[in-house]
Amino acid sequence: MKSVGAIIVLVFVFCSLHSCDKAGEGKPVLKDSSLQKKPVVPHGQTVSLDTAMYRRIWDDLVHGKPGNGWPVLEPYPLPRPVLPFRRVLAFYGNLYSAGMGVLGALPEEKMLAKLKQEVAAWQAADSSIPVQPALHYIAVTAQSRPGPDRKYRLRMPFGEIDKILALAKKSNALVFLDVQVGHSTLRDELPQLRDYLRLPHVHLGIDPEYSMKGGQVPARAIGTFDAADINYASEFLAKLVREHGIPPKMLIVHRFTQGMVTNYQKIQKTPEVQIVMHMDGFGSAAKKLNTYRQWIEKEPVQFTGFKLFYKQDGKLMKPDEVLKVHPKPVYIQYQ
Repeated sequence: MKSVGAIIVLVFVFCSLHSCDKAGEGKPVLKDSSLQKKPVVPHGQTVSLDTAMYRRIWDDLVHGKPGNGWPVLEPYPLPRPVLPFRRVLAFYGNLYSAGMGVLGALPEEKMLAKLKQEVAAWQAADSSIPVQPALHYIAVTAQSRPGPDRKYRLRMPFGEIDKILALAKKSNALVFLDVQVGHSTLRDELPQLRDYLRLPHVHLGIDPEYSMKGGQVPARAIGTFDAADINYASEFLAKLVREHGIPPKMLIVHRFTQGMVTNYQKIQKTPEVQIVMHMDGFGSAAKKLNTYRQWIEKEPVQFTGFKLFYKQDGKLMKPDEVLKVHPKPVYIQYQ
């Protein structure tokens, strides 16, 4: 569905200017200390979870027709969750590359203005829950060359992540840090981002497409994550939530084929983490809807997402078209 070479972009050309070789070393430079003390996370619940409202929202998400494993209500999240009390709308990409998504394709102010327009369009399409803007930044990019450590991935400099935090603050947006492990592993990559992921408004995305367990070169085959990988990422986030007393984290898992996620039934749910299985394929509306039905709807995990490509989709689906799927996605991403 999604061309495996579509988003992989070599950014070594930037490294001489931006010290990419030092990415992951030292400590993040969190220039605005208020980011650590003043959560941007929307107020879902403040003291306790309103389970009745939670169920009412889910009833709408399944169009009043529960079944086939939907809705997945338990375990209920800890207080102050984002989902399903808000629908997240994220712009995806990397600041080094216009080809990896809208996040890096437009000048910053134009990008934020376009994000605001899309939020308004989705809010008009469904006024039942607020729409929350977000920036989904590829913090670890898969590469077609092995690199010095032969891991076929490149960690972005902390300074670039700090830029995303600053941009998010301008638009009261959430932040997602996306990880494409290449020949590395989540166990090696997530600890590098710990200081960011402990911030209340920073969440995580993981991309099975670029997890090359068979040793292939990224973009020449489609990779995979098992439930064990997803469970590791979930527990990593859950531990941060428990240690720092912050609201539940969101974990976005990209998917457009069955093989990208194995043993989905063994994915463990926890009150500290909200898992979103995200339909990440491009193409015609019919093709995208079929992918959603096959690998998102028919293999229920917890919440769902839907991706829209400004360039590769051809005719962009409108919000009201996407909202007809079962269940309605609560995470929308534009690339």
